Amino acid sequence: MKALLIGANGQLGRTLSQFVPGNVSLEALDLPAIDITDQEQVEKVVSAALPDVIINAAAYTAVDRAEDEISLAFSINADGPKNLARAAVEYSARLIHISTDYVFDGTACRPYPPDAVCNPLGVYGKSKWEGEKQVQSIIDDHVIVRTSWLYSRYGNNFVLTMLRLMREKKELRVVADQTGSPTWAATLADAVWRIVAKPELKGIYHWSDAGVASWYDFAVAIQEEAVRLNILERATPIHPIASKDYPQKAKRPFYSVLACNASWQNLNKNPTHWRAALRATFDQTQASTSED
Repeated sequence: MKALLIGANGQLGRTLSQFVPGNVSLEALDLPAIDITDQEQVEKVVSAALPDVIINAAAYTAVDRAEDEISLAFSINADGPKNLARAAVEYSARLIHISTDYVFDGTACRPYPPDAVCNPLGVYGKSKWEGEKQVQSIIDDHVIVRTSWLYSRYGNNFVLTMLRLMREKKELRVVADQTGSPTWAATLADAVWRIVAKPELKGIYHWSDAGVASWYDFAVAIQEEAVRLNILERATPIHPIASKDYPQKAKRPFYSVLACNASWQNLNKNPTHWRAALRATFDQTQASTSED
C-alpha cells in the first residue's frame, strides 16, 4: 500500500513516520515540497505519488494567534483539506484527515460522541470544523480523526512547554477548570495506521488516551515523571487557578473529553490511560537520550 503523509515535520507526522507498518510504502512531505493551500501544487504532488491513502496531519495550531491570523488559519485548516480532498477524488485515493476536540464548545457534561453537534468557540476550532465539512462534502472515502491535547517529544506542546517553565520559574500557575484527555502522539499514530489497514472504515472517529485531566493535573503529572527520571532537579510549586485568572485571546472549551469507545472497539485497540502513556513517553525519551 502506498501512503502519502502531509505534515511530515509536525509532531504527529514525525511519529507516524517512526511507526510505518511493513506493508506500507510511505512518502512523507511538508513545506516547501507541498503547500496544501496551493491547489495546483497539491494536484501535482498527488498525481506524481498516486497514493492509495493520503494522511493529512498538516494544520495551523496556534490557537491564540489564530484570532489575529484568521485568513491564514482558514487557508491551512479549511482550504488545505479541501484541496487534498479534491485531489484524492481525482486520483482515487482515500483521505484520512486529523481534526480536534476544539470543534466543540465545552458545555457538555459527558464525553462528546462523533455525531455530537459542533460549536467551536474560536477561530482555530472554526477553521478545523470548516476543514471537516469540506472533506465530508467532497469525498466519500474519508475518515476524520478528532483528537485532543496532543503531545510528544517533538515540536511545540504542553509537555515540552511545562518542562521549560519548570526549569525557568520558581512557581507556576496552571488552569484547573478546563478538562480533556491528553493524547500521546504514539498512540494516535498507532490508531491512524490501524485505520489505514481497514479500508472499510469511513466517517468521523474520536481518538484520545483514556481518562480525563485538567491542565493542572497534567502539569503535576509531567513534573512527577520528570523528577522521577532526574530530568528536573527539583519540584516547582504548581498552583491551580481558574481560566478567568489566566486570560487568553482565544476562548477554550471547559470540557472537551471525546467519547472514543467506538474507535477503541473498531480498531481492536485497548485504550491506554493518559497517565500510563505519559510515563511511557518519558521512559522512551530517557532511553533514547541515554543511547545518544
